Amino acid sequence: MLTGFEKIIEERIRTAQMKGKFDNLPGAGKPILYENDGHIPEELRLAHKILKNADCLPPEIELKKEIVKTEDLLAGMTDTAEKYQVMKKLNFLIMKLNAMRSSSVAFELPQKYLGKVTDRITTKK
Repeated sequence: MLTGFEKIIEERIRTAQMKGKFDNLPGAGKPILYENDGHIPEELRLAHKILKNADCLPPEIELKKEIVKTEDLLAGMTDTAEKYQVMKKLNFLIMKLNAMRSSSVAFELPQKYLGKVTDRITTKK
């Protein structure tokens, strides 16, 4: 048995069908493609789908993208002064990303100079 609200919905759908509002819709007659969202917790799936459809990325992902762009920019630079400025920006972005994390950052984003620093410390006497 339908509730009052469901009856109103069914009536509006029937009226729209009779007026032909569902004819020639994009994707009509084609199978629906379902996304594999098993890796997303069930309570977050709707929010994830809405954000994905709106082309919104989580702040951490946007920061990672900006870090990669900055690294690419830095790789092609020759001027020392400009390189220094871009390196400062890169270090700031990495620091900002690391501050957003609640877990250990040691395994998240490789630190640029970790190997060089450890080599210097271990070889210095």
